[in-house]
Amino acid sequence: MAETITALSEQLIEHLQKEALTLLSTIDHESGSPTMNAISWLFAKDASTIRFAVDQRSRLITNMKANPLVTLTYIGAGSVHAIYGKARLVTDALDEVPFKLACFDIEVTEVRDGMFYGARISVQPEYEKTYDKRAAEKLDTQVFSAMKKA
Repeated sequence: MAETITALSEQLIEHLQKEALTLLSTIDHESGSPTMNAISWLFAKDASTIRFAVDQRSRLITNMKANPLVTLTYIGAGSVHAIYGKARLVTDALDEVPFKLACFDIEVTEVRDGMFYGARISVQPEYEKTYDKRAAEKLDTQVFSAMKKA
Protein backbone atom coordinates (compact mmCIF):
# COMPACT_ATOMS: atom_id res chain seq x y z
CA MET A 1 0.00 0.00 0.00
CA ALA A 2 1.34 3.43 -0.96
CA GLU A 3 2.17 5.98 1.70
CA THR A 4 -0.42 8.73 2.15
CA ILE A 5 1.08 12.15 1.36
CA THR A 6 -0.67 14.97 3.20
CA ALA A 7 1.35 17.99 2.03
CA LEU A 8 2.82 19.44 -1.15
CA SER A 9 6.38 18.41 -1.97
CA GLU A 10 9.08 21.07 -2.33
CA GLN A 11 9.00 20.45 -6.09
CA LEU A 12 5.23 21.04 -6.27
CA ILE A 13 5.49 24.15 -4.11
CA GLU A 14 8.13 25.50 -6.50
CA HIS A 15 5.96 24.77 -9.55
CA LEU A 16 2.91 26.33 -7.92
CA GLN A 17 4.60 29.62 -7.02
CA LYS A 18 3.60 31.19 -10.31
CA GLU A 19 0.67 31.15 -12.69
CA ALA A 20 -0.01 27.54 -13.65
CA LEU A 21 -2.66 25.75 -15.65
CA THR A 22 -4.61 23.59 -13.22
CA LEU A 23 -7.98 21.86 -13.21
CA LEU A 24 -10.29 22.52 -10.26
CA SER A 25 -12.90 19.84 -9.65
CA THR A 26 -15.94 20.54 -7.50
CA ILE A 27 -19.35 18.94 -6.96
CA ASP A 28 -22.14 20.80 -8.76
CA HIS A 29 -24.52 22.22 -6.17
CA GLU A 30 -27.62 21.43 -8.26
CA SER A 31 -26.93 18.12 -9.98
CA GLY A 32 -24.53 16.60 -7.45
CA SER A 33 -22.25 15.51 -10.29
CA PRO A 34 -18.53 16.21 -10.60
CA THR A 35 -17.53 19.28 -12.59
CA MET A 36 -14.17 20.64 -13.66
CA ASN A 37 -12.85 24.07 -14.65
CA ALA A 38 -9.42 25.29 -15.73
CA ILE A 39 -7.92 27.99 -13.49
CA SER A 40 -4.53 29.70 -13.51
CA TRP A 41 -4.53 32.39 -10.82
CA LEU A 42 -3.16 30.31 -7.99
CA PHE A 43 -0.05 29.84 -5.89
CA ALA A 44 1.12 27.59 -3.08
CA LYS A 45 1.29 29.61 0.13
CA ASP A 46 3.08 26.73 1.84
CA ALA A 47 3.08 22.91 1.90
CA SER A 48 -0.50 22.75 3.15
CA THR A 49 -2.26 25.70 1.49
CA ILE A 50 -2.96 26.72 -2.10
CA ARG A 51 -4.59 30.10 -2.76
CA PHE A 52 -6.56 30.87 -5.92
CA ALA A 53 -8.88 33.50 -7.39
CA VAL A 54 -11.97 33.14 -9.57
CA ASP A 55 -14.55 35.50 -11.01
CA GLN A 56 -17.31 36.28 -8.48
CA ARG A 57 -19.89 35.15 -11.05
CA SER A 58 -18.34 31.68 -11.36
CA ARG A 59 -20.51 28.68 -10.55
CA LEU A 60 -17.44 27.31 -8.74
CA ILE A 61 -18.17 29.63 -5.82
CA THR A 62 -21.68 28.30 -5.25
CA ASN A 63 -20.38 24.75 -5.63
CA MET A 64 -17.60 25.24 -3.04
CA LYS A 65 -19.95 26.96 -0.59
CA ALA A 66 -22.33 24.00 -0.84
CA ASN A 67 -19.55 21.39 -0.67
CA PRO A 68 -16.02 22.62 0.11
CA LEU A 69 -14.29 19.35 -0.89
CA VAL A 70 -12.25 19.92 -4.06
CA THR A 71 -9.57 18.32 -6.17
CA LEU A 72 -6.92 20.41 -7.92
CA THR A 73 -5.16 18.62 -10.78
CA TYR A 74 -1.74 19.85 -11.86
CA ILE A 75 0.02 18.34 -14.88
CA GLY A 76 3.72 19.03 -14.58
CA ALA A 77 6.79 18.27 -12.52
CA GLY A 78 6.92 14.92 -14.32
CA SER A 79 3.47 13.66 -13.39
CA VAL A 80 -0.24 14.25 -12.95
CA HIS A 81 -0.77 15.47 -9.39
CA ALA A 82 -4.19 15.18 -7.75
CA ILE A 83 -4.32 17.54 -4.79
CA TYR A 84 -7.30 16.96 -2.50
CA GLY A 85 -8.51 19.46 0.03
CA LYS A 86 -11.14 21.67 1.51
CA ALA A 87 -11.82 25.12 0.01
CA ARG A 88 -12.35 28.12 2.29
CA LEU A 89 -13.39 31.60 1.20
CA VAL A 90 -10.69 34.15 2.07
CA THR A 91 -12.45 37.22 0.64
CA ASP A 92 -15.45 37.93 -1.58
CA ALA A 93 -13.55 40.63 -3.47
CA LEU A 94 -9.84 41.22 -3.99
CA ASP A 95 -8.77 44.84 -3.55
CA GLU A 96 -6.90 46.70 -6.30
CA VAL A 97 -8.19 44.42 -9.09
CA PRO A 98 -10.31 46.01 -11.84
CA PHE A 99 -13.09 43.41 -11.64
CA LYS A 100 -14.63 41.31 -8.91
CA LEU A 101 -12.64 38.21 -7.98
CA ALA A 102 -13.25 35.97 -4.99
CA CYS A 103 -10.22 34.45 -3.28
CA PHE A 104 -10.13 30.95 -1.77
CA ASP A 105 -7.61 28.80 0.07
CA ILE A 106 -7.45 25.05 -0.30
CA GLU A 107 -6.35 23.26 2.85
CA VAL A 108 -4.42 20.31 1.39
CA THR A 109 -5.45 16.97 2.89
CA GLU A 110 -3.82 14.56 0.43
CA VAL A 111 -1.60 14.56 -2.66
CA ARG A 112 -1.65 11.61 -5.05
CA ASP A 113 0.30 10.75 -8.17
CA GLY A 114 -2.37 10.22 -10.82
CA MET A 115 -0.09 9.22 -13.69
CA PHE A 116 -0.55 5.76 -15.15
CA TYR A 117 2.18 3.19 -14.54
CA GLY A 118 5.36 3.32 -16.58
CA ALA A 119 5.04 6.89 -17.85
CA ARG A 120 5.97 10.43 -16.92
CA ILE A 121 5.01 13.88 -18.16
CA SER A 122 7.84 15.06 -20.40
CA VAL A 123 6.37 18.42 -21.45
CA GLN A 124 4.22 20.59 -19.24
CA PRO A 125 0.99 21.87 -20.89
CA GLU A 126 1.21 25.45 -22.10
CA TYR A 127 -1.38 28.05 -22.97
CA GLU A 128 -1.39 31.60 -24.23
CA LYS A 129 -3.59 34.58 -23.44
CA THR A 130 -5.78 35.51 -26.39
CA TYR A 131 -6.19 39.16 -25.46
CA ASP A 132 -3.76 42.08 -25.30
CA LYS A 133 -0.48 40.77 -23.85
CA ARG A 134 0.31 43.96 -21.92
CA ALA A 135 -3.18 44.05 -20.42
CA ALA A 136 -2.85 40.37 -19.47
CA GLU A 137 0.49 40.94 -17.75
CA LYS A 138 -0.86 43.98 -15.88
CA LEU A 139 -3.96 42.07 -14.73
CA ASP A 140 -1.94 39.03 -13.67
CA THR A 141 0.37 41.26 -11.61
CA GLN A 142 -2.62 42.95 -9.94
CA VAL A 143 -4.34 39.65 -9.14
CA PHE A 144 -1.25 37.92 -7.72
CA SER A 145 -0.37 40.98 -5.64
CA ALA A 146 -3.91 41.20 -4.25
CA MET A 147 -4.02 37.46 -3.49
CA LYS A 148 -0.79 37.68 -1.54
CA LYS A 149 -2.21 40.57 0.53
CA ALA A 150 -5.57 38.88 1.20
